[in-house]
Amino acid sequence: MSKKSKSRLWFLVHSWLALPIWFFVLIVCVTGTLAVVSQEIVWLANPDVRASQPDGAAERLSYQQILDALHKAEPDMAVRSLSQPDGSHFAVTAAVTFADGSAPTLYVNPYTGAIQGKSPDFNFEAFTRALHGWWLVPFTNGYSWGWYLVSLLGLPMLASLVTGLVVYKKFWKGFFKPTLRFNHGARIFWGDFHRLSGIWSIWFIAVISITGTWFLIQAILGDNHISVSTEPVVPVIAREDVPRTDSGAPAARISVDEATRIAREQIPGLEVSFVSMPGNAYSHLYLGGRGWYPLMFQTVNVNPYNSKIESQFLIQDRSALEFVTESMRPLHTGDFGGLAIKLIWAFFGLLLSMMVLSGLLIWTKRTAQATAAALKRGERKQARTTPETATEASL
Repeated sequence: MSKKSKSRLWFLVHSWLALPIWFFVLIVCVTGTLAVVSQEIVWLANPDVRASQPDGAAERLSYQQILDALHKAEPDMAVRSLSQPDGSHFAVTAAVTFADGSAPTLYVNPYTGAIQGKSPDFNFEAFTRALHGWWLVPFTNGYSWGWYLVSLLGLPMLASLVTGLVVYKKFWKGFFKPTLRFNHGARIFWGDFHRLSGIWSIWFIAVISITGTWFLIQAILGDNHISVSTEPVVPVIAREDVPRTDSGAPAARISVDEATRIAREQIPGLEVSFVSMPGNAYSHLYLGGRGWYPLMFQTVNVNPYNSKIESQFLIQDRSALEFVTESMRPLHTGDFGGLAIKLIWAFFGLLLSMMVLSGLLIWTKRTAQATAAALKRGERKQARTTPETATEASL
């Protein structure tokens, strides 16, 4: 076999071995698209997740009113936290602990305070995000190898974006003269679709590949116990600073609504979307939500006895590095601007999945044709080799 034939053979073997990688990329893209809107899919499938308004004139309850309603319904239940998902159509979620030690997450109607249902330990939303993010590989000691495997795709994706723009000369013309030919066969159609979808997805591919690469860096830093966070460590309330009643028990705490009011006064524009209750007599009320910058949460720790904000972590408190790194996850998932942003991310995620599929189809057909041609050339060479020439060659 000549050197050229051997080179062609090795190239074909290399091409076929790349097939599993293409399918892996496709599955990651499809599961990522589902993960973006998984919360909305759960909302469609499960009525307990919905914020059903009983009366058109009804107003949403405050966090303290919801807390009071939960305590009235289940006096022996301890509420650890309350959270309002991004979107008024979602029910409030309450992390609670029952007397038997079970600690489920409940769906609470924000208009009535009624418990509508219980979240399963592993629902569709958690499944799609775990499948996309780390392929369901458990975290036993640090980040799982599934996390590394998925986040590593950010590098070749970024490289494919750069090389694609280099190969496709004057790609910007595709914005003004889009070409998608339907009547020239599947090969032409998928080629046009691949190029056209790539042009319109340049910004999205850049965002996904860069943020995906950050997840790889995050895992490396985390497994080596390196932190870039400047969030202050909040000390517990000193024993002597806890006021007590005549019986010696800790005095009553301020209400959640009062803590929310204090936080809003101190931090203009703060939208409190989650509240964590004090875990013991020496803990703070922990509140947080988005501010003027939607990609980042701001948090405050309020002393439940004297109503003072004893610690806060606002947008302006972040370092330049934190400002970038904390923006990565919401940019990757589209979870920062409500349903409209999620739908945009889901659309381009679907487009990216179709783009990978079209590239897979083009590549598979081309490789199959090259393989068939190589086999035919081998058969023709074998047919030309007669017994006489074989004998002469042996002599």
